[in-house]
Amino acid sequence: QVQLVESGGGLVQAGGSLRLSCAVSARAFSNYALAWFRQAPGKEREFVAAINPSGGTYVPDSRFTVSRDNAKHTMDLQMNGLKPEDTAVYYCALGAVVSRTERQYTSWGQGTQVTVSS
Repeated sequence: QVQLVESGGGLVQAGGSLRLSCAVSARAFSNYALAWFRQAPGKEREFVAAINPSGGTYVPDSRFTVSRDNAKHTMDLQMNGLKPEDTAVYYCALGAVVSRTERQYTSWGQGTQVTVSS
């Protein structure tokens, strides 16, 4: 059974940084694509970043960096220059291929809250 657990969320002032981590229990972890999504209150969940098994990344926002450690079965999201509009619950997800689409990911964590104050 695959499990994903996010950590590292919290309250930060605008302009600050946070590093989120996702711990994954899954066989053949290194074969999976991983991603971060976020959902703000009253909004749909949106794509943040993804990383393929070999470490290739897709991160539309240059303030963010995604990385993975296949030995530790973890994925991190480094977020710099945070803005109040980054406030959301951040979720990590696991799937077969890198995609911006939620339905491509078969397992999800419970989420971690990130709040950016102005």
